[in-house]
Amino acid sequence: MRNFKMARWAVGFGVCLAALTMSGCETTTSSGVVGANRQQLLLVSSDQMNQGAAQAYTEMKTDAQKSSVLNKDTAMLNRVRTIAARLQPQTQVFRPDALNWNWEVNVLESDELNAFCMPGGKIMFYSGLIKTLNLSDAEIAVVMGHEIAHALREHSREQMSQALVAQGAIGLGAALLGLGQGSANLANQGYSAFIATKFSRNDESEADRIGLELTARAGYDPRAGVTLWQKMMNASQGSAPPEILSTHPASANRIQEIQSLLPAVLPLYEAARR
Repeated sequence: MRNFKMARWAVGFGVCLAALTMSGCETTTSSGVVGANRQQLLLVSSDQMNQGAAQAYTEMKTDAQKSSVLNKDTAMLNRVRTIAARLQPQTQVFRPDALNWNWEVNVLESDELNAFCMPGGKIMFYSGLIKTLNLSDAEIAVVMGHEIAHALREHSREQMSQALVAQGAIGLGAALLGLGQGSANLANQGYSAFIATKFSRNDESEADRIGLELTARAGYDPRAGVTLWQKMMNASQGSAPPEILSTHPASANRIQEIQSLLPAVLPLYEAARR
């Protein structure tokens, strides 16, 4: 009787999981010229993600201010904010509501080669990325466009939704097969190591595509994407993990894809310069 109840529960859970998955499929953006409008699994509230991001961003700024590492270089801050001000209006091509986001741009004094844009338009640049790689304005625009693209496509929200479904499916499989919690934990680790990183690599490639179009529409030369990743590749020689275990595509592959997109985005750059 217990096995029958377990099986019936598992089937019911599976039906609910499938229904949730189907109902959560939508797209967050229009395609632009780069064609970024695939269906996404979005089970988590966008408002919840934005509120959580705003809170985390505020806490990060507070900690940085206490450590005297927030916006130390006024010239660099103005430079980054000027570039952001040209990129932000272009987001309406992919989603008009982004114009109404509470955008914010700050610079963190750090040697780390990093930058991010949280859900809702909260941007943080690390000074080391600009200084160490000696980035041009166009290269900064490529990085920022890429990070903004993550927010436009709501990749964080999508990955959280994927994790919810994966955890439910793993639990369902363990129940059906009579496996213990140890097996379920092992399956979760396998998901994180291989499947989830694949989702992340796909997101990175998608952000490259959208970011390159934003860069071009803002009047920055999209060919800077090639020089940027050449610099990144040189900076990470001997330290980058194999692509299969990485959440980011290999730099050489990114360069190749950017080059393939240039015929589509260069006309946008030329039009923006007129």
